[in-house]
Amino acid sequence: MDFSFTEEQHRFRRDVREFLEEESEKGALEVRSNYFIETSSPEFSRKLASKGWLGLTWPKEYGGADRSYIDRTILMEELMRYQAPLMYHFFGERQIGPSLMHFGTEEQKSEFLAKIINAEISFCLGMSEPGAGSDVAAVKTSAREEGDYYIINGQKTWTTHAHNADYVWLLAVTDPEGPKYRNLSEFIVDIRAPGVEVRPLYNMIGVHSFNEVYFDDVKVHKKYLVGKKNKGFYQMLAQVDYERAGIERLMQNYPLFENLKAHVRNSPLSSDSLVRDRLAQLEIEFQVGRLLVYHVAWVIDQGRIPNYEAAVSKTFCTLYEQRLGNMATEILGEFGHVMPGFEGTPFKGDAAESYLWSPSYTIQGGTVEILKTVIATRGLGLDFKER
Repeated sequence: MDFSFTEEQHRFRRDVREFLEEESEKGALEVRSNYFIETSSPEFSRKLASKGWLGLTWPKEYGGADRSYIDRTILMEELMRYQAPLMYHFFGERQIGPSLMHFGTEEQKSEFLAKIINAEISFCLGMSEPGAGSDVAAVKTSAREEGDYYIINGQKTWTTHAHNADYVWLLAVTDPEGPKYRNLSEFIVDIRAPGVEVRPLYNMIGVHSFNEVYFDDVKVHKKYLVGKKNKGFYQMLAQVDYERAGIERLMQNYPLFENLKAHVRNSPLSSDSLVRDRLAQLEIEFQVGRLLVYHVAWVIDQGRIPNYEAAVSKTFCTLYEQRLGNMATEILGEFGHVMPGFEGTPFKGDAAESYLWSPSYTIQGGTVEILKTVIATRGLGLDFKER
């Protein structure tokens, strides 16, 4: 792995920063932790599209720039520094588009890829269910064949930004009698189709980014089956590595980290050796996490699927983010527990919000326990079968 960036990559980073500075000066950005995941802005997504920054790694035949994953990580790192509102295009550009390129029909590619890369449509992911969070293979939502259609029935939960999406990328059971892992298929479902109901889920901060999505005899034409019937689980495995690997797993709380360092520097805490040591430890961990993320991007650029590398990166980065939230509330004392909306609250309540967000970091996109199993089996080659 080359630890240096090219001059072209340095120039690209400067271009992105200049754009974000201009947007910040216009008041188009709100630089606070977790803002990117809380906010969906079609307007901002289309600004990125107009610059050719959506689909950066996509092949040119599909409207992309055919650039490296290192380049995309540079773009995402700068966007995360400013907590730019990315959720309108995020899932579609990050994993739905690449999945369609690998598994979709020509008709599906023609219908969706250009709209994704131009931020004309938005996707959400219909994977988790009330009884099947970490074990995706335990989903119960069913897709029954009926003529030229599949009839979908079931429920999804923790569906991020379903209330802003146009389509849901759905995992459902297509062979109830089939063996585990070989009975699931993936579909594209219009979220406004008859029988689809989206209900809000508010987290303990009071933010509405998650949803429950119900499917009641929803008719989906067979042309919206993605890939092969009953191969959905294996297709999904190739997709989640790209979901887990991004630098957003490290930088959802970057504004809090920067504010915390500035707060310590400009207060009597700067002479407290324990506080300085703990901040130094966080800085080291941040740099290690950043290196892990860039390593995953490098692995992808070498043409390999980052099975265990992505698991290592996400595990380390999300645990770091939890430690950051914990330390911020400790350093700020009683003020670290004050929510936004109160005058004089440090960082506008960012510390308290990040602390309350933190349990979800090590759950969404794969729990730490599941990821450790991935690291053990795929990375270390351990065998857990009974002997």
